[in-house]
Amino acid sequence: MEEKIVSSAANALDYKGFPADKSKTGGWIPASLILGIEFCERLSTMGIAVNLVTYLIGTMHLPSATSANIVTDFMGTSFLLCLLGGFLADSFLGRYRTIAIFALVQTIGTGMLAISTKLPQLRPPVCQAESPTLCKQATGSQMSVLYASLFLIAVGTGGLKSSVSGFGTDQFDENDEKEKAKMNLFFGRFFFFVSLGTLMAVTVLVYIQDELSRSLGYGICSVSMFTAILIFLAGTRRYRYKKCAGSPVVHILQVIVAAVRKRDVHIPTNENLLYETAPEGSRICQSGQFRFLDKAAVIIKEDHATNNIMSSNPWCISSVTKVEEVKMMIRLLPIWATTIIFWTTYAQMITFSVEQASTMKRNIGSFQIPSGSLTVFFVSAILISLAVYDRLIIPIWKKWKGKQGNYKFPPSLNFSAYCLA
Repeated sequence: MEEKIVSSAANALDYKGFPADKSKTGGWIPASLILGIEFCERLSTMGIAVNLVTYLIGTMHLPSATSANIVTDFMGTSFLLCLLGGFLADSFLGRYRTIAIFALVQTIGTGMLAISTKLPQLRPPVCQAESPTLCKQATGSQMSVLYASLFLIAVGTGGLKSSVSGFGTDQFDENDEKEKAKMNLFFGRFFFFVSLGTLMAVTVLVYIQDELSRSLGYGICSVSMFTAILIFLAGTRRYRYKKCAGSPVVHILQVIVAAVRKRDVHIPTNENLLYETAPEGSRICQSGQFRFLDKAAVIIKEDHATNNIMSSNPWCISSVTKVEEVKMMIRLLPIWATTIIFWTTYAQMITFSVEQASTMKRNIGSFQIPSGSLTVFFVSAILISLAVYDRLIIPIWKKWKGKQGNYKFPPSLNFSAYCLA
């Protein structure tokens, strides 16, 4: 009887810790479960953020500028905590555990927010029509509960953002050409679900908050995320897992520190004389850019430990491949910098623009458009752009170049997980 040949995915394990069988793990089904988590994360985060300023002004009776600062601080904290989530995922927890834990944290945060908007004790009394100027602002204890809820949501968002996209790409084998093509498509589907969740948040969820109940709207966020967690956990046996390879932030610092320590060292012209430990198939050739960092791979007398054995201290010497990966990240910095102005403008869309919209006439017959729903034009533009890119630009590029655009990131410096919106 012929034995069945098992094809394993490169550098991937199953839930038992054995090499992942391609026929039983990975692919679009597990990736779809991961996309569900991202959809609910966007639904929760954006459903709260785009309409939060109206709650702070209208219900908590805070000044306009203070309300706008709270919203932007909430969003900024969510993005900054991606670094913490990414560090924990890459160094200790792994992406699967990080997603499960931080999704639960966000569920608790949205649940607390739903309760805080429901209980009268956690918000100031309603302003009287005869004396609107005497509105009482929320007390410190009332704001503390609100801040605690928003902080938990921001922590959950940061942990999810740092791991969802990376864990999704883990379900495809980069060394398999067919699966590699699916991995490229996954990023397009990922951004589509990001935008779709945002679209649902700024339309359906915002309408529920304004016309029915804030607590109901936030409760839907909590229930949907909890449901997404259960669906996500249901795919445990089908996922492919990668071992923790260490934080890319630490890898970058190691290369920089090693280069600074050897700042007076001469770089040899022969690349073969530089330190290299990566396997032959995954090595990156030395480039002529940012030559100062190449000093981190120069072998000097101090790098040899006892008995002429090479030291493995990464803070003293780094391989050529690691140095080149850091150079790749440096080349991406100008692209990242272009998003600064964009997010500065976007912050106005979910704060002062929403506040201004609340003073406008927004009726279409008897239906009144929620002020927070005006961001739907922004989200719709993203969805249209994704469709044009996926169905028009990529096919044209494939016919022209003979291959699709590549979303590949350096394996040990996978910053895509840290930065995706």
